Amino acid sequence: MYAPQDDTELLAEALREEAPPPGARVLDVGTGSGALALEAARRGAEVTAVDVSRRAVWTARLNSWLRRLPVRIRRGNLFAPVRGRTYDLILANPPYVPAPDAGRGPHGRARAWDAGRDGRLLLDRICRDAPALLRPGGVLLIVHSALSGPDRTLELLRAAGLKASVVRRRWIAFGPVLRSREDWLRRSGLLAPAEDREELVVIRAERPC
Repeated sequence: MYAPQDDTELLAEALREEAPPPGARVLDVGTGSGALALEAARRGAEVTAVDVSRRAVWTARLNSWLRRLPVRIRRGNLFAPVRGRTYDLILANPPYVPAPDAGRGPHGRARAWDAGRDGRLLLDRICRDAPALLRPGGVLLIVHSALSGPDRTLELLRAAGLKASVVRRRWIAFGPVLRSREDWLRRSGLLAPAEDREELVVIRAERPC
């Protein structure tokens, strides 16, 4: 399960700026501990949270119960549990760390951060499937590393008919995962020789009314 870190806080800042009104329908996909879902629920939104991890679902349910905040929590792969529904706001903090190809997909705890050689294992799917779940005027907020190709995210979302732009950026020190594969990232050309920090971005994409 993914514990809240800098990317969660950056996306929470964008959520607070978006300020969904009470009763807005919000989807938090890849909820982890449920931190973003709970932030939306505090504002009176009608929140659904989804995660593929059983541990994440249990943790999010416990956190929702402890804080007495109503969140509908479902276990499943990305948008599968909410197919056919639409939302005013979708929040996404998916796995996005580039990972060496080990001949199989991420497994165990690494599912919370590993995202294939280009970091886009789930990002491309979100860009493809999320637009259909947005109501007219609905917004997608997605956070990921600049190592994972923000220009590609913008390109895919705009091609789907959304108005998309980067609304937040933050440089942070390498965490344990990036430090553990720093040499591979440099050999792969994803990190410059002197680069010693990671840039996070939040992309906002809105479906025209």
